[in-house]
Amino acid sequence: MADHNPVVEVHRLRKYYPIVRGILRRNVGTVKAVDDVSFHLNRGETLSLVGESGCGKTTTGRCILRAIDPTAGKILFHRGNGEEIDITGLDRKELRYTQRYMGMIFQDPYSSLNPRMTVLDIIGEPFITRNLIKNRGELEDRVAALLRSVRLDPSLMQRYPHAFSGGQRQRIAIARALALNPDFVVADEPISALDVSVQAQILSLLKELQTERHLTYLFITHNLSVVEYISNRVAVMYVGQIVELGETETIFHEPKHPYTEALLSAVPVVKTDKSGRRRERIVLEGDVADPANVPPGCSFHPRCAYAQEICRTEEPELINITRSDQVPHYARCHFATELNLRGVKQLFAHPM
Repeated sequence: MADHNPVVEVHRLRKYYPIVRGILRRNVGTVKAVDDVSFHLNRGETLSLVGESGCGKTTTGRCILRAIDPTAGKILFHRGNGEEIDITGLDRKELRYTQRYMGMIFQDPYSSLNPRMTVLDIIGEPFITRNLIKNRGELEDRVAALLRSVRLDPSLMQRYPHAFSGGQRQRIAIARALALNPDFVVADEPISALDVSVQAQILSLLKELQTERHLTYLFITHNLSVVEYISNRVAVMYVGQIVELGETETIFHEPKHPYTEALLSAVPVVKTDKSGRRRERIVLEGDVADPANVPPGCSFHPRCAYAQEICRTEEPELINITRSDQVPHYARCHFATELNLRGVKQLFAHPM
């Protein structure tokens, strides 16, 4: 179960990439991959970061781990002993020490594992590079324990990645991410490259490991079908900004941003509800805004069916729209408290 002690706090995170052209490589613009993003993760919880491809989800996760350096903002990491660390201000040596308490699970298990290394070397590499083991026997014991924790046979540790299926490779990648017993893990679309039957197994494994190790997950995905199962809270991103943030049940049944409403309507359903009605699909007009040329006002207004003049001229703030005695629910919309948007229970229509 999650508690109310933060593990990670992200304050006004920005990641901009310059656009350079010509022989002199002059700066002619800026791509705002992540633009003024703030949120926190409590110990033991899963926060899902969702949105279309290119909205800045992966960039946000990599900035938090300092795999890439943010342009601006502050990232605070709270260790289990109460120590608070400002990750953005660390030098290389200090960052290397802090990163041992963080892990990352990559999207593609076929490319994230070195094909020339055995499973023993892949999972054991963090121990070797940080001089945490004394001999080969100790390394094999630690790797065997990690393989058992992800439900794989330790006798397979001498094999190479090509000998494993996609699901088994992702279990190996999870074992590697957990090698140094981290407090916080970024899971970057960890099931999108797997078969549907295997996806359920990996999701169940991640939940079991979270309970066993009291892990905190930032779960990055564009697949809302799995978000309701694994998440405590959901943050919806659009063109580098969080447009809605709240508890999973609230987001799914009482969305307060038109983009969230459209995303929910696109979730595939295998069958209709008991009354025989079918899901009503909300089709967004136009294309996703260009992060190098974000429209004025609300970045979503060119595609929003509810847009008014203020949406075209004034950029909305991400504000808490709940009463003080309720769990915070944030939305970046001028009319968040006025619109009667449809959640998954209301997104059904009678067939023609």
